[in-house]
Amino acid sequence: MTLCQAVAKRVNKLLKERNMSQYRLEQNSGIQHGTMNGIMSAKNKGIELNTVMMIARGFSMTVLEFLDDEIFLSDDLEIE
Repeated sequence: MTLCQAVAKRVNKLLKERNMSQYRLEQNSGIQHGTMNGIMSAKNKGIELNTVMMIARGFSMTVLEFLDDEIFLSDDLEIE
């Protein structure tokens, strides 16, 4: 699994947990719809730290809280 796929899975998990739409996350984070679609479809080859920070802020959490998930601990995680 790539880092971008892991971020997409984490975002999906948080959206479900918080009963939040992708649109609301885009509005809260300031990330453009096309960018978010690229992340969620894992079409991007990589993801920048500032984007992860914006996503975390969109969920009203710190980057550390966002990254505090077992998906990011996988030995199979491919970092581009």
